[in-house]
Amino acid sequence: MAIEIKAPTFPESVADGTVATWHKQPGDAVKRDDLIVDIETDKVVLEVLAEADGVLGEIIKGEGETVLSAELLGTLNEGAAAAPQAAAAPAAAPAAPAAAAAPAASAAADSEGEEQLLNPAARKLAEENGLNPADIKGTGKGGRVTKEDVLNAIEAKKSAPAAAAAPAAKPAAAAASSVVLSEGDRVEKRVPMTRLRARIAERLVEAQSSMAMLTTYNEVNMKPIMDLRKKYKDLFEKKHNGVRLGFMSFFVKAATEALKRYPAVNASIDGKDIVYHGYQDIGVAVSSDRGLVVPVLRNTEFMNLAQVEGTIAEYGRKARDGKLSMEEMTGGTFTISNGGVFGSLLSSPIVNPPQAAILGMHKIQERPMAVDGQVVILPMMYLALSYDHRLIDGKEAVSFLVAIKELLEDPARMLLDI
Repeated sequence: MAIEIKAPTFPESVADGTVATWHKQPGDAVKRDDLIVDIETDKVVLEVLAEADGVLGEIIKGEGETVLSAELLGTLNEGAAAAPQAAAAPAAAPAAPAAAAAPAASAAADSEGEEQLLNPAARKLAEENGLNPADIKGTGKGGRVTKEDVLNAIEAKKSAPAAAAAPAAKPAAAAASSVVLSEGDRVEKRVPMTRLRARIAERLVEAQSSMAMLTTYNEVNMKPIMDLRKKYKDLFEKKHNGVRLGFMSFFVKAATEALKRYPAVNASIDGKDIVYHGYQDIGVAVSSDRGLVVPVLRNTEFMNLAQVEGTIAEYGRKARDGKLSMEEMTGGTFTISNGGVFGSLLSSPIVNPPQAAILGMHKIQERPMAVDGQVVILPMMYLALSYDHRLIDGKEAVSFLVAIKELLEDPARMLLDI
């Protein structure tokens, strides 16, 4: 029985997706819950799993094609894997006729097998780099040529002696597509923009064109937080089953308290209405191979430091593995971005609409500071708050940032609610 393989049902905020990778090819045996295909949206990569044991049938939507919510991607022949075994060798079947029939069957399947041994993505990569797929040794299942095989072949071709790789009479078209380089060559590589990267670009442009965006800056002495962390980090990790105490949890809790005091910073604009949120859902920007993603910590007003750190660590692992769910990526009333992990000393973050503000953390750097008339070397961090001036006045934005500074420089304020 043929089972339809369909794209997941997308939320209202996601119009369509793109077929990223087929992990199985027609004729491959499939077990129930095996990963068959990845669908990339502008937020996350969604995995489509097998509903039953069987063999992958027809692929209707190839890699790179656009798919709609619940659209048909291909078919799965349920239980078909067992059929060849049942009919393979009757008890009295002589060996010679079977052997004689093999060449004819092989010849009939040659063209089809060649297509199946090279998936579309690998074939395209080979053609773009002037490689003959027949010359590439496949290391995949059943001798199938994978993307990695093509990349290895490209690298081998690149490292081959120039005399052997580029004959004098080489056609101009082949020279243009080859990756074999000589001194003075100027190479360009063109790759399609991922849906996530394209959506990030759209939202950044949208934010700058639709908001009256302004940024205010301050600096915070990180010594109190660093001393507190140094004193309790081992006990904290032991108490909370390996959860490590970092700086982000202090910023999340400080931002949560400041958002309570200045609700406009936690609000959003919907048409001609201002929506004030009676909860704090803070997005934490996380870098991944696919681009910047912003999973959301829900109801941070009820989370302790260990819960914040544990959730952020889990989001980081999921981001690296491409496992963040749509629910974990949607919503949020405020965002924190930490460019300091990459060495950024100062920047102006861009607000993530429809939110009204974003807090930018930066690199901790020792600087000479005047304290009670004395020059003291302190670990300082610049803070940046970008905000929508249509909703938040300058006084309110500055006061919000100062509140975060005071809470971080005297962490006891968060416990005492002062």
